[in-house]
Amino acid sequence: MPLIWIILAVLALGSVGYVLGRWRAVSSAGGDIRVLHSLPNYYGMNVFLTSVVPALLVMVVWLLVQPAIIQRQVTQLIPSDAAQSAGELSLIMTDVRRVADGLDLAVEQGGMTGDEARDLQADTADVRELLGEIGVALGNDVSADVLAAAQSYRTLQNTGIALMAAAVLILAALGLGYAYSRTHKDFRARNTVERAVLSILILASTIAILTTVGIVLSMVLETRDFFHLYPAREFFFGTEWIPSFEGGSHLGLLPLLWGTLYITFIALLVAVPVGLFSAIYLAEYAGRRLRGFAKPMIEVLAGIPTIVYGLFALITVGPMLRDYFAQPLGLGTSSSSVMTAGIVMGIMLIPFVSSLSDDIINSVPQSLRDGSYGLGATQSETVKQVILPAALPGIMGAVLLAASRAIGETMIVVMGAGAAATLSLNPFEAMTTVTVKIVGQLTGDTDFSSPEALVAFALGLTLFAITLGLNILALYIVRKYREEYE
Repeated sequence: MPLIWIILAVLALGSVGYVLGRWRAVSSAGGDIRVLHSLPNYYGMNVFLTSVVPALLVMVVWLLVQPAIIQRQVTQLIPSDAAQSAGELSLIMTDVRRVADGLDLAVEQGGMTGDEARDLQADTADVRELLGEIGVALGNDVSADVLAAAQSYRTLQNTGIALMAAAVLILAALGLGYAYSRTHKDFRARNTVERAVLSILILASTIAILTTVGIVLSMVLETRDFFHLYPAREFFFGTEWIPSFEGGSHLGLLPLLWGTLYITFIALLVAVPVGLFSAIYLAEYAGRRLRGFAKPMIEVLAGIPTIVYGLFALITVGPMLRDYFAQPLGLGTSSSSVMTAGIVMGIMLIPFVSSLSDDIINSVPQSLRDGSYGLGATQSETVKQVILPAALPGIMGAVLLAASRAIGETMIVVMGAGAAATLSLNPFEAMTTVTVKIVGQLTGDTDFSSPEALVAFALGLTLFAITLGLNILALYIVRKYREEYE
């Protein structure tokens, strides 16, 4: 049964429970809702939540646990001599999942029955032809071990989904019956519903926190494995980035970190003055008609896909900087450069700085402006000496958001700055960033037992540490100036 059908069935049961619970509460009060402890909708909502929430929670937990159980059982079917390392086992399991998906697709498209997919013999031309017809292209022949594992994988997966559907629907029905049996005029439905909603809110907050913890732990654990294979000193202080999956790699962080910070610095030099000055003008000087036109036009920049900015850097900005600045000054001959990526990224960041700063400046109390004007200050003096200092904490937050956005950008760097990991002060020279190399190291079939693949997690953890440091610095600045103006 498709997952969406299970969810719709559970919601349908909950909706029926809502109607029945509301009707039973009103009936127990003889039709007089004034006798009820709570409003009728609370009784219906109590039945709905009791039916839906536990069932959906079980479904989520099931979907999280089932893949790990199936993976453990299927890997036991793969001979030990076929997978000498964890990386080879990962590649084989990728083929197993693709073949299993192909068999499921063949059943769905009517190419064969479920029994035929289960009984299909390995290493035949029919297997290869079938997988080719349904678009499951493998780089090698389908071996007997892979096909047997795929058939087992498909069987276990379908069985697990069927059991999950039965368990979820039975639990939803039991929840409906239990909540319906408790519904009467004296039942404190409002209190129960409010506690349930509060629990859902706490659960959502907990999931957000646990997700962050999970992301950090995943990077930390993989980074630990990387440092078991590659010296940490050479990673943090190495000045060469020459990865090679055949061995002898030089995985120095400094060239990537320098390119990231250099491009981010140029982007902020473009975005912060332009964005901040436009925000000041729109908030303090522009008329209502001009503001209503200019602010949406600036915010349109935030909706442009980054690939479009990358094409703009590649086709327009890069050649222009090369022809009019780099070549005449003897600084370079390439259209891919730090300056190209920095300028285009700065244009992309303008709406982040402008819109947030504009909202922050408008939130400054009017009483501060009136007091400044009452003391004889001009509008420009009021903006410089009153409004900007009062709005400084929020403006720092806007700049931090822009910096974080610039540090994590990839597409503009790929198309505008190139992929050369170098240490140079020349802004018209091609460089690269940490995010670009993370993508490069994890592209294609990757052996996660090699340092050349695991280095991506070390790079990701480094970016996380940099962003965390920026947050701490921003909080310090915000706290300092808030104490002055509160």
